Amino acid sequence: MGSFLSFFLISSRTLALVLISVTGETLESNFLHHKKEKLTHFRVYWHDIVTGQDSSSVSIMNPPKKYTGATGFGLMRMIDNPLTLTPKLSSKMVGRAQGFYAGTSKEEIGLLMAMNFAILDGKYNGSTITVLGRNSVFDKVREMPVIGGSGLFRFARGYVQASTHEFNLKTGNAIVEYNCYLLHY
Repeated sequence: MGSFLSFFLISSRTLALVLISVTGETLESNFLHHKKEKLTHFRVYWHDIVTGQDSSSVSIMNPPKKYTGATGFGLMRMIDNPLTLTPKLSSKMVGRAQGFYAGTSKEEIGLLMAMNFAILDGKYNGSTITVLGRNSVFDKVREMPVIGGSGLFRFARGYVQASTHEFNLKTGNAIVEYNCYLLHY
């Protein structure tokens, strides 16, 4: 049975490569051939609400006791944060940041950010961008890569610049301005 499965997998891959070679085009190259690349910039405010009954950020992993310190090394939070047009949470919500962030530095407060910005309003409604990168939270401006997207942001690449608008040391709640620069088709 194992040799049949191996033969089937190899044959399937070979057939796929032959079909691509014969046609000379893939779905992606055909799609890209007819589209013009454009640059899009938009700004949103990311609300990380860690306190209260309707928090948008929850702890899913706490660090081992030997790492409980000021840097948050080992802490991981799952997020479903509102994205609004202005710093006020009551302003128009245009999307949600969904994913997680984790403390990855023992020396400073440095986070790994892995999140999708799901756009829920306007021209880009239903589209997403994916941000994956390092966030040194005490730097005035942090830059993280956009590694992909969906919908109108299909094949997106670019970067975001994050600037803390407000951080409450007592509650841990934060409002961060994200300027997003995307190349897409």
